[in-house]
Amino acid sequence: MPELNGSDASGADQSALDGAPGQAGGPGMRLVILGKQGAGKGTQAERLAQFAGVPRISTGDMFRTAVRSGSRWGRQAAAFMDAGELVPDDVVVGMVTERLAQDDVQKRGFVLDGFPRSVAQAEALDRIADPELVISLEVPTEMVLNRLAGRRTCEVCGANYGPDNPPGDDSICDVCGGKVVQREDDTEAAISRRLEVYEERTAPLVAWYLASDRLAAVDGTGTPDLVTKRLQRAIETRLR
Repeated sequence: MPELNGSDASGADQSALDGAPGQAGGPGMRLVILGKQGAGKGTQAERLAQFAGVPRISTGDMFRTAVRSGSRWGRQAAAFMDAGELVPDDVVVGMVTERLAQDDVQKRGFVLDGFPRSVAQAEALDRIADPELVISLEVPTEMVLNRLAGRRTCEVCGANYGPDNPPGDDSICDVCGGKVVQREDDTEAAISRRLEVYEERTAPLVAWYLASDRLAAVDGTGTPDLVTKRLQRAIETRLR
């Protein structure tokens, strides 16, 4: 898979978010970020949203908000999640469709993190919003396993922490002040199973988007700032 970001820039330890919002593609940029669990998608999606001046849309955040609010989609999703089952495509697509119809997305575009997770979902997304660019954040499986084993998550807002980005207080979230805990499904067996599911369902998306010339593969190893620099260059190259 070709890497579209060139050589590493010097000074990558400086702020990776220099520059005016919206410079990467301007208003209305529609971007999807793919990658294995633990690849750093959430961190990088938030940075890219700031960089491009567009909303970051996380399906994980949407699910948590919908379940807490008791909305139509939240009630349906909660029923499957409580039963330990995957939320079906029609519920996920319905929730994403509702979010992408909101004014901030319609006016400014989006960075989408956590969706699509299958070719069927990607086909639905094309009908809804037709993303311009899809980034595959490439990280070796061994590195992902190490990251996930040390991951901690805020049980209130879902913010993720790890050995490279611990919270200021070991048990308190920097974002909302919630309790930071290890997820029950971050065991070695559960992590391995999630990665297997990714390879089965989500990895084919890489080939699917490559066929439509919308894919940029970017090296996700290194410091968060260095990875952000690579992502910025990939976006500017493809959307210039």
